[in-house]
Formats: sequence, C-alpha cells, structure tokens
Amino acid sequence: MLYDAFDLQTDLAAQTRAWGRMLNDAWSPWIRWSEPARWMSANARMMMRAGLTFARPAYGIEAVDVGNRSVPVREEAVEVTPFGTLLHFKKDIHTEQPKVLMVAPLSGHFATLLRATVRTMLPDHDVYITDWHNARDIPVSAGRFGFDEYVAHLVQFLQTMGEGSHVVAVCQPAVQALVAAAVMAQAKDAAAPRSMTLMAGPVDCRINPTGVNELATSKPIEWFEKNLIATVPARHKGAGRRVYPGFVQVSAFVSMNTKRHVQGHTDLFWHMANGEDSKAEAIETFYDEYFAVLDLAAEFYLETVKTVFQDYTLAKNELRYRGAPIDLGAIRRTALMTVEGERDDICAPGQTMAAHDLCTGLAPYMRSHHLQAGVGHYGVFAGKRWETQIYPQVRNFIQAHN
Repeated sequence: MLYDAFDLQTDLAAQTRAWGRMLNDAWSPWIRWSEPARWMSANARMMMRAGLTFARPAYGIEAVDVGNRSVPVREEAVEVTPFGTLLHFKKDIHTEQPKVLMVAPLSGHFATLLRATVRTMLPDHDVYITDWHNARDIPVSAGRFGFDEYVAHLVQFLQTMGEGSHVVAVCQPAVQALVAAAVMAQAKDAAAPRSMTLMAGPVDCRINPTGVNELATSKPIEWFEKNLIATVPARHKGAGRRVYPGFVQVSAFVSMNTKRHVQGHTDLFWHMANGEDSKAEAIETFYDEYFAVLDLAAEFYLETVKTVFQDYTLAKNELRYRGAPIDLGAIRRTALMTVEGERDDICAPGQTMAAHDLCTGLAPYMRSHHLQAGVGHYGVFAGKRWETQIYPQVRNFIQAHN
C-alpha cells in the first residue's frame, strides 16, 4: 500500500508539472517587461519541479583537461549485471594513469550523486564507477541482492579491471569495500586493490553515534521490515520485488534538515523571479540530483542495518561472507586511507578511522588518515574543500601506492 500511495502521488505531481509547463509557456514571453509576469513564471517553474523522479540523471562529463589539452570523455559499460554496471569514463590518452574503482553508495540516490567526485579525479586517474541499478526496475527472476551480493559485485568488478587497481569508497560502501579487500586478500587474488580510500563511511557506528545511528538502534530489525519495506506494484518491471523505497530515504534526509531545504526552495523562487538565472540553475541542478531516487533491494537494506548499524559485526571483526569468517587482518598489500569531515552529522569523526584498528596486518607506511576541518558529510567528496584540500591528498596517496 505504501508504494501504491506513492504512485498515486507521483501521478498527481505529473499533472502539476504539466500545468506548470502550460502556465510557464503563457507567461515567459512577458517576463522582460512585466514584474508580475516574472513572478507568475517563477511560480509556474516551481510547479514544474513537483514530485520525485526515478530516472537516473546523466553524468554529463563530456570532456576534462589533462595536462594542457581538453580530452573527450565517453561512458563505456564494461560489465553489466541485473543489479549494476561497471561504468568506465574512457579517455583517449597515451599516458597510463592509475585505475580507480569509485564505489558509489546504495542509499536512495543514483551513483550520479558522485558526479563532482568523478570529474575531479578524471584528469589524473582512469576512473570506473559502480553504477547501481534501480531495484524497482529489476525483475524478481534476477534473484536476491543482499550484503554478500554487493561485496561479490565489488570483487567481480575489480577482477574485470585487472591487477593494479585502486578503490575509493564513498559513505556506506566503505564497509563493503573493506570486506571485498579482505575476501580478495584471503584468496590471494592478484586483482586485490593496491589501495583503498574510505570516505565518511560507517565502519564502527559505536563511535560518536549520530542521529542516523540512534534511529537504527531505536527499533528492532523487525520494525524496519514491517514499516519501511514495500512491494513494487505491477506497473513496474520489478513487480513483486521487496524494496526499501528511495522516496522513504530521501524523505528522511529532508526531514533531518527541513529548514535548509525550505530555504533552498525559497531562494530558488526569488532567484527565478529576479532573473538571477545562474543562481537559480545551481539550486535546480542540486535538487534535480537530490530528488532523483533509487530503490534498494529489501535484503540489502535490512542486512546492512542489522550488520553495520545494530550488531556492529564488522567493527567487532566478526563478519562472515557467504558463511565463511572474514579476517580484516589478512589485508597486508592494500594500503588504507580514511577521510572524515569535522562536521559530519551522518557519519561522525572516528567511525571511518576505526578501519585502521581492524586492519592489523598493515604496516604504518601503508596507512593514512585525514580529518577535514569545516565540512559536513557531502563536503568530504564534493565542493571546494574536496577539490582543493582533500583531493590532493587522495591523489598523492594513490600515486604513492600505484
């Protein structure tokens, strides 16, 4: 019923957007000469933004500067499974660059949320990304996708990329990246990454617990399954699949910072009304991404909540992968860097750094940690401080272990 109610709301939002387009077409020719017309056009454009979308936004990275020239970038699907694509941002250059697998979170948004992160890394690296698919559109016949299947995808993708790759995991998949590295180390897999950079990830949620952590422990896992899991309706390709809907997750994110989002939309209206197109476009671009939602397979969501946020299985080094125990101490040849934000209210300082205590087999010269002052969660991997202060250290770390 939860998903059916949302689909009804989506249909109503589509009608609102249609009315908004019609009104904007009517008023936009007069905005140069009439202030009321600008106000009406701005109202119409706000109507056009009603509702969420399940369509993956484009990465939109057509070219990057490498050295002193602009180099075209094209997206190439290297490997495709029902649940995700290993996407390569291919550049036609002769210089060999470090291969980096960017591991995107499965937390209600598409991997395109890391667009800025990818763009920053592309001039110096050969970048791949885990481009996860929307569970709403995956047929039940494709099978389950849980915690182990996520890890298996990382192992498979790294094997496809071949020896000498590096991993950069952002937020939630810091956990799965650690497990994948341990699995490959225990198997003596030649494709095990040379380094892994874990950015703002919940390795040990017992440290400085945030509101997100407290919510996860406030209810038994049965409550999450009963109240937050829905069945995909018949109108979608994944009909019958149990999912944690992206619209639920995004609603939770918005509720955590309601005032900020209300102010953001207020600012957007006035920028539109005042003809400040560049300022309006910046806000629109952010919310186009923020309100593009992706559903998670129910088993992945529930297993992650239970394993990472309730039982702290990884933090206790008690995790099992496909029934076999995983020893993070087996990681000896994959260098480790952790990055945290001083003001992160989703993954607090100390939670990611805990990975160093678990990776007991690493020599001191293979470890690095950076705490970035003045940034919250998203500032760790996007924005000016990411570009000017965090990224140079990540780049140097990868180069040092390439």
